Amino acid sequence: MIDGFVKMFGEKPSHKYSSPLEHNDNPELDTTEFLDVDMKGKYLSLIGSLQWAISIGRFDIAVAIMTLSSFRELPRRGHMDRAKRVVGYLSKMKEGGIRYRTELPDYSEIITPTYDWTDTVYGEIMEIIPKDIPVPLGKQIILTYYFDANLYHDKVTGRSVTGILHMINRTPIEWHAKKQPTVETATYGSEFVAGRTCVDQIVDLRDTLRYLGVPIIKSYMLGDNKSMVDSSSVPDGKLHKRHHALSFHRVREAIASKIMELHHMPGSSNPTDILSKHWGYQQIWPILRPFMFWTEPTDSLCIDKKIIKREKE
Repeated sequence: MIDGFVKMFGEKPSHKYSSPLEHNDNPELDTTEFLDVDMKGKYLSLIGSLQWAISIGRFDIAVAIMTLSSFRELPRRGHMDRAKRVVGYLSKMKEGGIRYRTELPDYSEIITPTYDWTDTVYGEIMEIIPKDIPVPLGKQIILTYYFDANLYHDKVTGRSVTGILHMINRTPIEWHAKKQPTVETATYGSEFVAGRTCVDQIVDLRDTLRYLGVPIIKSYMLGDNKSMVDSSSVPDGKLHKRHHALSFHRVREAIASKIMELHHMPGSSNPTDILSKHWGYQQIWPILRPFMFWTEPTDSLCIDKKIIKREKE
């Protein structure tokens, strides 16, 4: 990517940036001049290369490129400058990578209340498990899904962004950063939209792993909006707005059928801020480092108890 950058622009990318974009940047409000045909081609080339970087593991730039790729039809000079900045960030932070950590996460501090869902609208529901899956063999796994929503991410359309990070044991294996299809007017609603998307992805991954013969112990879904978590997790939780009904019931049905457990975690420790916001180095580095820039032996890293804490009722 750096070699291609030098061929296009005659210089190496700048190393002065420690984050893909400025903290709380809004590229959709850029009013600089539109790029000519030649520069537009270079912009598209950069975006394509950066999308491949995300595919092979650099999820720290995912939300920046999700935003910048929406201007591919009519990119502006400011968008090009931002794309060049992202390349510069990757060039400076090129040691980032995903380390395989196969040990089970320690969730011993999570308190899981026991509720009876049989008298709810969901009844005695159970997870639908395919009948043609192989006998599970090998090392057992715990699935963890961090999710978050960034309300009013796009100041032009009003759309929020969903960020989801999937973990098998302590290894990130998939990530999601995408604008939501509806305009939500409160964080509670945007969190439910993110929660529904996360549940859909949980169901898909659990089935995929089962067909691969992987023994799954449990799935944990972790979010930082306590109102949304409580509304979903408690059987007598109430639906506050009717247009959230499908997301509300999708999440609650998954909990009732024991597909996963939903727990609250502190927002300051939620790693999906990396995937839902335009972040600054100071805010994100303590969260990003354990996932992508840890250099010590893997058994010296124990982030589970630090970032997950169920609030006692």
